[in-house]
Amino acid sequence: MTSQGTARAARIQAETTAAVQRADQRRTARRTAYADVIEQAQKIGDLYWKVNDAHADPDPESRTATLKRPSATAARRIRNAAPSRTSGGAGRGPQEAAAAADRLRRSTSGSYQALEDLIRGEADAIQRFNECYAPFWERVVALVAIARDVLQEGAVPALVPAPALLARQRWVRHRPRAGE
Repeated sequence: MTSQGTARAARIQAETTAAVQRADQRRTARRTAYADVIEQAQKIGDLYWKVNDAHADPDPESRTATLKRPSATAARRIRNAAPSRTSGGAGRGPQEAAAAADRLRRSTSGSYQALEDLIRGEADAIQRFNECYAPFWERVVALVAIARDVLQEGAVPALVPAPALLARQRWVRHRPRAGE
């Protein structure tokens, strides 16, 4: 009987260990994916500042050349921020996180279009470009909050306690004491 209990305890322990490892691998993959998307978003945010600095250049030819560099970089960053391209999948995690990552990616289209218009010399393009920053950054903050919640959820999986092994107990006969 003791060997059956020991075998059962070992099986439960192995199953628990495997479940903890799978959860840890899933959490690690998600953490990496979220970090990649958030890093790309931060770099896109930095481009907003670089574009505004470039726009301040008084020489139109120099300004256009300078703006084309961030434009090419922005296109690459936007592609890299796409949830389906991230390893482990910000897009493959919980639906809420995937939707937030997709909203973040889509929020860059207005600024990218305004940047292209700015390169072509449209007068109101810089204003449209700057108006895109607040909605973009709100999406970044929302994704960070969701990612944090997803990564904290189940961070320490509940361990299934191993069943108590059947121990041999000595039977003690109760002897009444005097006065009982």
